[in-house]
Amino acid sequence: MHRTSTFMQALTIAASVAAAPAVAQTDGFYRGKTVTILVGLEAGGTSDIFARNFSQYLRKYIPGAPNIVVQNMPGGAGLVATNYLAERAKPDGLTILWGPWDPLAQALGSAGGMRVRYEKLEYIGGTGDVRVNYARTDSIPDKIRKPSDIAKSPLVTLGETNTTAISGLMGRLALDTLGIKNKLVIGYRGGADVFLALQRNEIQFHNTSITTFRSRSAAFVKSGEGIGINYYVPVDDKGVFERNKFITEMPAFPDLYVEIHGKMPSGPTWDALNWLTNQVGELTFIAFAPPGTPADVVSQLRTAYEKASNDADFTQESMKQNAIPYSFVGLERGSSILRSLAEVSPAVLDTLKKTIEAPQP
Repeated sequence: MHRTSTFMQALTIAASVAAAPAVAQTDGFYRGKTVTILVGLEAGGTSDIFARNFSQYLRKYIPGAPNIVVQNMPGGAGLVATNYLAERAKPDGLTILWGPWDPLAQALGSAGGMRVRYEKLEYIGGTGDVRVNYARTDSIPDKIRKPSDIAKSPLVTLGETNTTAISGLMGRLALDTLGIKNKLVIGYRGGADVFLALQRNEIQFHNTSITTFRSRSAAFVKSGEGIGINYYVPVDDKGVFERNKFITEMPAFPDLYVEIHGKMPSGPTWDALNWLTNQVGELTFIAFAPPGTPADVVSQLRTAYEKASNDADFTQESMKQNAIPYSFVGLERGSSILRSLAEVSPAVLDTLKKTIEAPQP
């Protein structure tokens, strides 16, 4: 995704370096301290690499320029780290959680393995990316030569960490909406592990971000072994959507559906997919601090996150590496997206549950 920083050796969670005073001083609180960024996925994956690279820009804008250490806490597709932040991390401004989030886990409550609601955490900032599907070209006997050929596959196999993880769920919902039989294999450690499974032909289909598709998966696609199938775009209740001008190597999902079926998608599965796309399409990655972190410290972190996200060098690097910019999601919009989780319709939630619990072929 970006140039990879030297990986930190600490891969287990350590105690925070020091506790914050009740009221932090704007100019000196962070000076000489260490901020730990928790990543709830394995080292070497897209989220991990992004966090390590972005931390360089974040440090630049935090008053006092503290040291920043990225530590991995894989498990539960990020939920182990999320629960840790809420229940065990000190609310001192020295621990931040960063990575993809799981709206379905919250919507399912305790059944999803999540023990805290996102709105109870201190929102620092968000980053938008675009989700895409791609597949092995040999998924069908005559090979996939154009995205719509995926409809010729008798069975598409996907891989994921668990049944509620967003990548696997978005891939399955897309295939279900298209009417393509599919199977989910779980137990992988993260996106990098899933990609290796794709290369080994254990699976044929993968959902990831456009930046990962254009970086980690670039050689796989260029070799002719892989092909982009679609990117996701939110669609309003009138069927209107905006195509992404930065993505030309694959169609938007509604366009793919129209090419295959001759009409716009509709029905309960499509409604569930479109709801999920609206949740994660704009807000892909989020940074949180523990509940109860002092307000002035949270304010410093929010300001730093926004400035880092809009840093000219960061934007230029993103365009150079991925030909698409990341978008910043501030407090007002991010909080609105998180609040909307409570408004998910029973019909959509029921479809999502059925998708998760569906027996595998």
